[in-house]
Amino acid sequence: MRKIRKGDDVVILTGKDKGKRGTVLRRVSDEKLIVDNVNVAKRHTKGNPMRGEPGGIVEKEMPIHVSNVGLYNPATDAADRVGFKTLEDGRKVRVFKSNGEVVDA
Repeated sequence: MRKIRKGDDVVILTGKDKGKRGTVLRRVSDEKLIVDNVNVAKRHTKGNPMRGEPGGIVEKEMPIHVSNVGLYNPATDAADRVGFKTLEDGRKVRVFKSNGEVVDA
């Protein structure tokens, strides 16, 4: 079970986008993920008329390491660490370390 998943709201902890909030769009690998409007780079692409793709300078979200993001806790309005807990019915859920509140409903 992963601490940060697709669709989670996260806060960037380090780097040029420190303090920004965004949603995880997808996981590239075990350690890298892509966050909406964070770590954006300009990429020069060549057009492909067969596919109908225009060329030019395209802004693209680049992967960011999972250690540089923290899960957003709405109760504290800040980034928080995540732990795991097993409920009485046997389900394993994610919880915030600061207040013990369950992340997954």
